[in-house]
Amino acid sequence: MELHNIWFVLIAVLWTGYFFLEGFDFGVGVLTKLLARDRAERRVLINTIGPVWDGNEVWLLSAGGATFAAFPDWYATLFSGFYLPLLVILISLIVRGVAFEYRAKRPEENWQRNWEHAIFWASLVPAFLWGVAFANIVRGVRIDADKEYVGTFLELLNPYALLGGLVTLTLFTFHGTVFTALKTVGEIRVRARRLALVLGVITAVLAVAFLGWTQLSRGDAGSLVALTVAVLSLLGALVMIRLGREGWSFALSGITVAAAVTMLFLTLFPNVMPSSLDPAWSLTVTNASSSPYTLKIMTWCAGIATPLVLLYQGWTYWVFRKRIGTQHIADAHH
Repeated sequence: MELHNIWFVLIAVLWTGYFFLEGFDFGVGVLTKLLARDRAERRVLINTIGPVWDGNEVWLLSAGGATFAAFPDWYATLFSGFYLPLLVILISLIVRGVAFEYRAKRPEENWQRNWEHAIFWASLVPAFLWGVAFANIVRGVRIDADKEYVGTFLELLNPYALLGGLVTLTLFTFHGTVFTALKTVGEIRVRARRLALVLGVITAVLAVAFLGWTQLSRGDAGSLVALTVAVLSLLGALVMIRLGREGWSFALSGITVAAAVTMLFLTLFPNVMPSSLDPAWSLTVTNASSSPYTLKIMTWCAGIATPLVLLYQGWTYWVFRKRIGTQHIADAHH
């Protein structure tokens, strides 16, 4: 396999890891309004992802950096054409990080409530916009012969892309609800399991519609296998959460995320950004990649650094593996 193909696969793996990990903490952020009934329960939800949310975002930095280095033309066209939605995502992630850090800096209820509002919206907006962005990448956008995006922002808000946004929003929220059931005890755990059943059904309907649309319009045998795995895993996650097996349910909801992202990349290859104006103007793994020497150096660096990152992040999740509940929240404001 040639290096540019290897790096296409590696970038797909990085995005899959990002959506698997950041997906559930986006979902938990949304649950601060959907599930939590009071201040103590909101603190429980925030504490479930408090030790790991920033580590999850490392996958985004890695995916973006790898795209920039391995496929500079893809990176340039993507970030110029999708400038506004990606800027909104970036601002949301900044606000979200600040909200996690500053929420408990002062004891006043209004202060903490405002930061909790920020956590909710800064989780919901990226969860939706990532789906819009990736749906447009797969669908194809107006790219001219100079590899430049010549469309408008409103063209990105087409029905297919909006459906993709709804799928990522509901899937991440379902993933986060299952994670909450896995990480909590008491009444909030019971309600999370009930809510997961409702969200899972909604997610299944939307996901089947979106992935089926994708398969019919540009799928092949490989993407059909990924679609089947995604649907069966989602149904399995619903069965497991109904039986109270949160660990199995979380694993299966994660497989659903991974299979769905895999399907999108399978339908995309060998393109990285198809042109809706002329297929000959599409960006591909060949015409958008860096030089073989650059890709070779990157491969050596990734081979050394990636295992270390995985070991450290796995250790973090192991250290903070215990369940928490409102009884673990101190009465003091801080």
